[in-house]
Amino acid sequence: MKRTNQILWGVILMGVGLLLGLNAFGITSIKLFFDGWWTLFIIVPSAMGFLSGHEKTGNLIGLCIGVFLLLCCRNILAFDMLWKLLFPAIIILFGAKMIFGSLLDGSSAYEVKRLQTGDAEVTCGTAVFCGENMDFSGEVFQGAELNAVFGGLKCDLRNAVIEQDCVIQASAVFGGIDNLVPDNVNLKVSSNSTFGGVSNKVGHYQSGTLPTIYIKGICLFGGVDIK
Repeated sequence: MKRTNQILWGVILMGVGLLLGLNAFGITSIKLFFDGWWTLFIIVPSAMGFLSGHEKTGNLIGLCIGVFLLLCCRNILAFDMLWKLLFPAIIILFGAKMIFGSLLDGSSAYEVKRLQTGDAEVTCGTAVFCGENMDFSGEVFQGAELNAVFGGLKCDLRNAVIEQDCVIQASAVFGGIDNLVPDNVNLKVSSNSTFGGVSNKVGHYQSGTLPTIYIKGICLFGGVDIK
């Protein structure tokens, strides 16, 4: 994938250089710098990222913004409409991705669905305009739903008793969630983010005999950290 992007950028740069050279010798008179030409620095990378990358939502938003700015520069649309439509468009795209987007690969998605429809006791934690700490030391942990909205939440599992596979669904909207995990587990992490993201600072997968924690991070102008 990285090699493909390099080739595409190489072709684009060679084409631009060739046109500039032909213009300099008077062979052609192609106008490269039109009104709004700078929006191509938003449109082209976003389009390439959308077609070849894994995180499509952010690239789609960038592509929409770039096209909108280009149309404004060409006097087809008014600039003041951008600020009226930008935030609603982001919310709509994020919601659509939550409904239709696949958070995990096929095998993991099957396991998550199986676990979520079981009899496991799931703990809920919410932080809205505040900070919350959840410490599971000495407790049997079977899964959690964590929500941080304009706030911060910490879930400490370092001394928890984890006997079987479980799921943590962490949603951060203009907020942050810290997950402190023990060493004797496997981790499988997925993210569904818009102007935010999931940071896995542990990243270990040790053995199939250990229980697995599936962490599903959903971020909108927020972040989920795994430490």
